[in-house]
Amino acid sequence: MLGGLLPASPAVAVGMIVVTTAVIWVGSGWLESSAEQLSAHYGLPPVVQGSIVVAVGSSFPELSSVVFTALAGVFDMGVGGIVGSAIFNILVIPALAGLAATGNLETNRELVYKEAQFYMIAVSALVITFALGVIYIPAPETPPLVGQITRPLAMLPLLLYGLYLFIQWQDVSEYTGDVELSDAIGRQWATLAGGLLLILVGVEQLVSAVEILTHTFGIPEFLAGVTIIAAVTSLPDTLVSVRAAREGRGLTSLGNVLGSNTFDLLVAIPIGVLLIGTVSINFAVAVPMFGVLTLATVLLFGFLRTDLSLTTPEAYALLVAYGLFVVWVIAETIGVINLVAAT
Repeated sequence: MLGGLLPASPAVAVGMIVVTTAVIWVGSGWLESSAEQLSAHYGLPPVVQGSIVVAVGSSFPELSSVVFTALAGVFDMGVGGIVGSAIFNILVIPALAGLAATGNLETNRELVYKEAQFYMIAVSALVITFALGVIYIPAPETPPLVGQITRPLAMLPLLLYGLYLFIQWQDVSEYTGDVELSDAIGRQWATLAGGLLLILVGVEQLVSAVEILTHTFGIPEFLAGVTIIAAVTSLPDTLVSVRAAREGRGLTSLGNVLGSNTFDLLVAIPIGVLLIGTVSINFAVAVPMFGVLTLATVLLFGFLRTDLSLTTPEAYALLVAYGLFVVWVIAETIGVINLVAAT
């Protein structure tokens, strides 16, 4: 940890998680603030600003976690972080944004029928990609339902994200919004780069700290990713969406959540595969988590579709649903329930 300067003990690892959380929080604040300024400078529409620019920026911690876990040989932890972060984003962030908003958190038909539905397609596409790996490229000398994801398979979700960008470009090709020119555009780009650097350093040390805890306490890598990695890397999305909701920008708030999750599933995980060539995925572990993610997505979609808004009772219902998920993960970790195979 820190290049061997600190001992690899559980106490040091916990302290490092606290420190790296703060570093990622600061870096994400720089990144998101500069991304919003750059979007306004170049006159991007609100939906694109939320679902692409800000979403990709706030997803950089998740992308970094996948890259570092892949390079460290604990790719299951990275995938767990992405899935856990997606569940957190779908249940907790809209709930907090709804509670922070003045009145109901308003949305529109475009976001519900395009962003939300495309995100549901993204979840299905990644499950299908994993299934293809299990069916056609089973990992040798491993338990059943363990398959390999290769670079050609990883291209499938990436191509789907390319379609997502094409749809966004087609929808806003004739957009003529207000442009807020900034005299400090160079400083905004420098702030963006600084935020990215802080996040990279923070996530690299976070992965090392969590890896120490998994080895010390025997926590499965996937479940460690779903809990610790997911919670820390979701902080930037929480900051962006709650602040946007408080300012009355419900579309940007919800667009960031859905766009960030779409990017995480279709880009972050495949990039990890492209970096190391071939990774093994335990389908028996991944499917229950994707099942929870699907149920969470259906729950949020149903709430948003009713009157095209998220009410306060619905926000509390989302928080209760996430609480039940956390209880289930804890029960899995301590062995009370065994629906998820340990890795």
